[in-house]
Amino acid sequence: MRQVFQQELREVQDRLIAISELVVISIENAVRAFNETDVAVAEEVIENDTRIDILTKALDELAINILARQQPVARDLRTVVSALRISASLERMGDMAEHIAQLARYRFPERAVPKGLRSTFAEMGRLDVDIARKLTELLRNQDVELAEEIQREDDRIDSLHVAVFEKVLGDSWKGATEATVDATLASRYHERFADHAVSIAKKVQYLATGDWAPEPLED
Repeated sequence: MRQVFQQELREVQDRLIAISELVVISIENAVRAFNETDVAVAEEVIENDTRIDILTKALDELAINILARQQPVARDLRTVVSALRISASLERMGDMAEHIAQLARYRFPERAVPKGLRSTFAEMGRLDVDIARKLTELLRNQDVELAEEIQREDDRIDSLHVAVFEKVLGDSWKGATEATVDATLASRYHERFADHAVSIAKKVQYLATGDWAPEPLED
């Protein structure tokens, strides 16, 4: 029975990695769709989010089944419970990528990225993609250095997020109301994507080291 239980725990980890890999694809395509006004790619992101939702629900059902049948304790219990919370954050990351893609689709054939903020959003997108890739690797090998790198990159996104708000609220901003709304929403989606990654990174870091750090508030 113990061997079966360990196989089930490995399956939980494998499913988390598979979902995270889909999140990487989603954010890569969402960033591309948003920055390049590619509506076909935006549609792919929206379709991919459905797959993420389905896999997340299946993982949650597996984890709950393990809790009911195996009644794990100590580290094994923390692992299963953490998997439930991590899957929820991965699902939200998929949602954030979908929201970014939807902005591109709504504004097509116009560009959703306001002209004065294109370089800022290009950098935010690059950081989100890098964070998503590192998160997948973190789930695979629990390398705590990756968790720290994710948190540092999140700090950079937070700074860019503040810069976007300072830009659109400044006296020099000439963007129309539509551009202001797009910039505000897009910045928030990029920032929340990274926040959910940090939340996951801290959970993995705790499982690996036993040290707990406060998490950002989740939507």
